[in-house]
Amino acid sequence: MKKVFKLFLAVFLLINYNLQAQESTDPVVNSIIQEANNNSQLEILAHELLDVIGPRLVGTPQMTQANNWAVAKYSKWGISAKNEQWGEWKAWERGITHIDMLEPRLQTLDGMQLAWSPSTGPKGVTAELITLPTVKDSLEFQKWMKNVKGKLVMTSMYQTTGRPDYNWEEFATEESFAKMKKERDSLETEWRDNMKRTGYSSREINQALEEAGAVGIVTSYWSKAFGSNKIFSSRTKKIPTVDLELEDYSMLYRLVEYGNKPVIKIVAESKDLGVAPTLNTIAEIKGTEKPEEYVILSAHFDSWDGGTGATDNGTGTIVMMEAMRILKKVYPNPKRTILVGHWGSEEQGLNGSRAFVEDHPEIVQNTQAMFNQDNGTGRVVKISGAGFLHSYDYLSKWLAAVPDDITKHIETTFPGSPSGGGSDNASFLAAGAPAFNLSSLSWSYWNYTWHTNRDTYDKIVFDDVRSNAILTAILVYMACEDPNRTSTEKIVLPINPRTGEQRTWPEPKSPQRKGGLD
Repeated sequence: MKKVFKLFLAVFLLINYNLQAQESTDPVVNSIIQEANNNSQLEILAHELLDVIGPRLVGTPQMTQANNWAVAKYSKWGISAKNEQWGEWKAWERGITHIDMLEPRLQTLDGMQLAWSPSTGPKGVTAELITLPTVKDSLEFQKWMKNVKGKLVMTSMYQTTGRPDYNWEEFATEESFAKMKKERDSLETEWRDNMKRTGYSSREINQALEEAGAVGIVTSYWSKAFGSNKIFSSRTKKIPTVDLELEDYSMLYRLVEYGNKPVIKIVAESKDLGVAPTLNTIAEIKGTEKPEEYVILSAHFDSWDGGTGATDNGTGTIVMMEAMRILKKVYPNPKRTILVGHWGSEEQGLNGSRAFVEDHPEIVQNTQAMFNQDNGTGRVVKISGAGFLHSYDYLSKWLAAVPDDITKHIETTFPGSPSGGGSDNASFLAAGAPAFNLSSLSWSYWNYTWHTNRDTYDKIVFDDVRSNAILTAILVYMACEDPNRTSTEKIVLPINPRTGEQRTWPEPKSPQRKGGLD
């Protein structure tokens, strides 16, 4: 028994030693980790934002609801918050969409109205479908345009396969896979060339068809993943535009091409609500020693509305909210002011963050650091110095306080190079502020959830999101505590090999403050 007891004691002491070794010597860091792991609010925040409020397309009532929800949530946590108007947008709300094939047989189709598309009204639109012709030049296309009157026009290319490449790679022979890719590449090339011959770009052709008398536009923007389509905006003014999932679109396309003359009915009851204010939700924990200096948390709040905007950018949003909640609880009196920005209309060109940078130069000029998170549900795996010459000196010091089980996944690049766009850190970078993107693991983001109808709560990997909240909170804490002001000295950018000229630092751009109102 004594031997067993001694063995047990040795194991216990070893485990206890390892646990102590894993703990930081900084009590605030330990409290951040314990609060994140033992009292996480991520799941309830995600549910309330994604399941209850839903997608957050700029100009919709749901976007305003989300702004108000965030202010209320911060207030409940004892954090000062407000909604700050920076512009206005076309106000619109999605309604019931129902799409049915009536001929040559009955079938309900999977699809949805595109953002800001005009309504069909409750009676809907019923018409025969036609596809774009192959033409030799724009003159021939203009002659063909008389055929669109009273028709629904399919304006997306036909997909030769509905299987993603990884599925072909797993099951097809090499010869079959190569043959498919060759056929697909040939079809894509011909489609682009034919579009040029019509005299219109893919962005212009829908308006031209509307003017020629089409009663609706039918598209399919397949995301090259099972069941995923990207849902963007309509470009028509009076007729509806709908996106059909690949399976139904390709079936209808074949019916048209084989001369079966399919007829579909579209009911899409959206609402034009006039004009809506565009807002940024801003919250802050005031600094005690250097309140005029800022450490900023950043995530865009808006989304496209094919799904509920879970990984773009619900996950970034709840990471920043959770980090703020934790910091308020365990670090309520920071040396510098902690500010969080939930930006509006990022999806249309970083508009909310660009407006904030333009409207608050005093904050931007006094930014100690800004941490932005956007791309997906995965754990952070890359952090770049963003082109600041001495970024290694402070970022590496701050990262050293983060647990090894988080930092072991992160690849750092110093001094890195500045981002010219992509997400809201670019708005601050252009103004010279040390802004860093917390770039995450893909989880098939680009093909599966980015701007698609599949970007929903169930795609969130909460272990990774929790890791990101811990990382963010510790980085913010360390940046607040750092006795030194961060250096914003920039690197000399290299020569652009395409132009032979030296690259220059990105320039600030003004936001679009009146969206969709022309």
